[in-house]
Parts: sequence; structure tokens; C-alpha cells
Amino acid sequence: MLNELISGDDARAEAVVPGLARLGETALDPLLALLDSPESDQRWWATRTLAALVQPVARDGLRRSLKDNDPAVRQCAALGLRQRPTQSAISALIDALHDTDRLVARLASDALVATGPLAIPSLISVLESPDPAVRIEAIRALAAINDHQAIHALYTALDDPSHIVSYWAEQGLNRLGIGMVYFKP
Repeated sequence: MLNELISGDDARAEAVVPGLARLGETALDPLLALLDSPESDQRWWATRTLAALVQPVARDGLRRSLKDNDPAVRQCAALGLRQRPTQSAISALIDALHDTDRLVARLASDALVATGPLAIPSLISVLESPDPAVRIEAIRALAAINDHQAIHALYTALDDPSHIVSYWAEQGLNRLGIGMVYFKP
């Protein structure tokens, strides 16, 4: 199955992913070894397959792939962590918000949303970034998590110099039901 995975034929590789996922622990070591391959396609397929595994060690491999040189591998890793969120990946996902590939940053933000309220303190700390693109992804995630722990940060972000950050802060507050005006007709 590993030969099919690294065959260079996407259809053949995708066809063996479920079988490798069913192998579980048995497939982990060879897949983790593929993360060191000089071929980015092989690293991508190893990352794709690790995302299909339920073992916690597979998430360690996904965290490693978040630092790959190839943006496609990093994108795949962030998507995998969105599908299988874990608290242990929060720090790596926060780092990925700074990625020069904005799709990686967006997918990392989505993975942080999937992680839920445990990611809120880390997301709040990122709102201090001088980079508006990073602040946008952080505030978007805070708005989507929809948890009262983020209220103060969302209010503060209303005054951000970036209009997009302010927009997402307003959306988050509206989702929480804060800032709504109720009146009796």
C-alpha cells in the first residue's frame, strides 16, 4: 500500500488511504518516515494519510507537517488538524497564522475554531500582532468559536485599525448576542 501511496498517481494514492488508516498503529512508523522524504508529493500523501488516522501520534506528524517547506503540505496538515482537532496542536496552529501562505493561515484558523474554547487564550495573545492579516485570522476564529471568554477581546478589537478585524469582532459579538438593541414596539 505504501508503494501505491507514493506512486505519483493521485487516484491510486487516494484509493489506499482508507486501507492504511485501518492499519492504524502499523502504518504510523512508515508514514512518519515519509515526512522526511525529499519529495514533497510523498510528504503530502503521508500527511494526508496521517489525517485519516485516529491515533494521537498521527497528530504529532501533522504538527511536524505544519513546518514543511512546501505550502501544499502545510495546507494539508492544517486541514487534517481541523478534521481531528487536538489541544496539543494549538501552539503550532498559532504559529501557522503567521504563515506567508494565506491559505495555510486560514486553514490553521479553522483548525483553531475546531479546537474550541481551549484555543481562546492563545488567539487573544495573537491579537497583539502588528500584522493585520494575522489579527484577521485570530479574530475570525474567536468570533467563530462563539464563547463568552472572548467578549473582552472582541470589544477591544472593535477599535482595531483594520476594518476587517473590526468587522469580525462585530460579527463575534452579534453571535454572542452582545450589542443587540431590544426595544418594545
